[in-house]
Amino acid sequence: MIDLGLSKIAIIGVVALIVIGPEKLPRVARMAGTLYGRAQRYLNQVKSEVSREIELEELKNLQKEVQDAAHSVKQSVEKSMHGVENSISGNLAEVENAWRGDSSAYDGHHDAHEAMLRATNDDLARKAREFRRKKLVRNSAIPGWYKQRHGGKLHVQSAAARVARFRPRASSSSFYS
Repeated sequence: MIDLGLSKIAIIGVVALIVIGPEKLPRVARMAGTLYGRAQRYLNQVKSEVSREIELEELKNLQKEVQDAAHSVKQSVEKSMHGVENSISGNLAEVENAWRGDSSAYDGHHDAHEAMLRATNDDLARKAREFRRKKLVRNSAIPGWYKQRHGGKLHVQSAAARVARFRPRASSSSFYS
């Protein structure tokens, strides 16, 4: 990157004053500042578009993972239901026992299915938490170590949560009564 110190800027200003002249220098400086501002705004827009596209791609990947997990859960449920149908048609006594309240015949299928759903939900929740954490780290302007050292906020809090936190509690004795 270009290293411009105060002395180099002063030399450039003196050369510009001599070459351009004192009458046109303010207009040229104003135009240069305007062009510099436009360039900065353009770069900021490009950066925000790139970050938006990256976030969109991450969300699409997360959606695909969720759809794949839902598809696998659906397949396992269909497979277990097919197995239950086969066992019901093959063994009428188990169905009668289940109808009477003896649940030992189908507890194994239910427990396996419940454990699989719990594992899938935990995995999805972990991925969502990781995505939010990465997004917060990317969008944070102040490093976490600085916040921790100087007592800054470490967690983002919504406006509704702040209002609920600092809202005065209703007391039994009223001021106006």
